[in-house]
Amino acid sequence: MFGAERTRTLLGPADPARNAAVGPPPVSARELIDRAGATETVAGRRRVRPTRRLVLAAGTLAVAAGAVTVLQPFGGATPDTPRGPGSVLVPVAYQFDADPPAAGPQLRMLADKIEDAAYDHQIGRYMYHHTKVWGDPVMTAADGRHQVAFPHETKIWQAADGTGNQATVQLEPEYPDQESRDYWQRESAGRPAVTGTPAPSVIPLPPMEIRPLSADPSELPELLKVEHGAGAASKEVSTLYGRYVVPRATRAAVLRVLADVHGFRWRGQVTDRAGRNGVAVTFDDREHDAQSLLIFDPNTGDLLAHERLTLSPARISSYKVILDVAWTDRVG
Repeated sequence: MFGAERTRTLLGPADPARNAAVGPPPVSARELIDRAGATETVAGRRRVRPTRRLVLAAGTLAVAAGAVTVLQPFGGATPDTPRGPGSVLVPVAYQFDADPPAAGPQLRMLADKIEDAAYDHQIGRYMYHHTKVWGDPVMTAADGRHQVAFPHETKIWQAADGTGNQATVQLEPEYPDQESRDYWQRESAGRPAVTGTPAPSVIPLPPMEIRPLSADPSELPELLKVEHGAGAASKEVSTLYGRYVVPRATRAAVLRVLADVHGFRWRGQVTDRAGRNGVAVTFDDREHDAQSLLIFDPNTGDLLAHERLTLSPARISSYKVILDVAWTDRVG
């Protein structure tokens, strides 16, 4: 089992969060296991106690990526997806699925035409972010094949000195494939189903140093770690937009930096997991059978979503959707 300290030790200087203060996890390992065992409603015989059959893979998913086909928004179900407890995740559909062109020209065009976002006209003490995340942590069966995770929606109000509040709500389980969904339903058969949405878990944020976002575009390549390639840059872009309220000039500069990173392919128009229209780029890391996906707002250049997928078989490894960003003087 990998804990945070062991993960950081293994990553060493390559860990982009090595100097960051890490708050409490949104859910404990014990609670995650209990919730997994309480979601099944399908009749059947439970063969082995889940608490003796699980490996909790907490922390960053190191390998991700994948080809794409169909879209399933939050809480939705496609004709091929069974209804019931928990959703089976499917990859986002790309406009250019086969032989996508290089992303550079399109990213530069997007950078040249983006408009103001609503928050460009706001002021406030707190940076507000509303996100939904699935895939960290993931609970994996002892066979190493069947996974389940509980997505969580988080709202963060954070001032320049790091203080503020974080409110997290655990949501219904989601599965990377139908086989995993069937497995966990069999394993937890007979346990009572969890109903309703739990109350948010609210914690105060302690003071911490938050480095101001530089207005100098020449600093962006280092900030986004582009020297480590498109996969690392994808992760850092996701971190940047999840931490800061990014002004228009910086959003345009980010797009231009990514345009010069080798390996990004243009996927054209897509729909994210919140049902919003966007444009997407991907990077295929064939060595690790992985793909990174970034979805941008075609009007403002905002990052809407970041996903990681496995290429073979095509399945979601993790996703983050940025649902709202704002400046505000109010917490809660």
